[in-house]
Amino acid sequence: MARTKDFDPDAVLQAALELFWRRGYEATSMADLVEGLGIARASIYATFGSKHELYLRALERYAEQTDPVLLAELSQPGPVLPAVRALVRRYAGESAEDPLKRGCFVVNTVVELVPHDPAAARRAGASLGHLETVLTAALVRAEAQGELPAGREPRALARMLMVLMQGMRVMGRTADGAARVRDAAEQALVLLD
Repeated sequence: MARTKDFDPDAVLQAALELFWRRGYEATSMADLVEGLGIARASIYATFGSKHELYLRALERYAEQTDPVLLAELSQPGPVLPAVRALVRRYAGESAEDPLKRGCFVVNTVVELVPHDPAAARRAGASLGHLETVLTAALVRAEAQGELPAGREPRALARMLMVLMQGMRVMGRTADGAARVRDAAEQALVLLD
């Protein structure tokens, strides 16, 4: 008879996400995972596969938690630009006030793993592509509603905002990044006026 798991795989995956997000992939050892997740090494391998597979599943979980929030924020009926401005300011605020200096799990993955990890590159790219698509769709709607000034290209503007927001996540991790992040966000928002 197969033995039943004495842990909740969903809760363990969430704990792994938090651990990888705080420490990064390379700095998180299997011993750290065993201690942080409270389960045996054999259970990690049996349930999730390798450390790398667990990391990729944690990255997917992060996207599952964050991507729908962005879509919901930017697809509300009515004027679009207030929601876009609020999103950029939220990113700035979270980046400037991140007490753990974790940044964005996707951006951390890009910086740490993408240069040499095709699987991580695909998953991170999918999440960043989702952000670009959602921003572009919102700005196309804003253009159709007459909210965008003439001459603004929604896709290019979405890409600029996406790069800015992800860059804010990186700069927010620095000791003096808070003022830089807030100033950059406000200057970028001028392009929407």
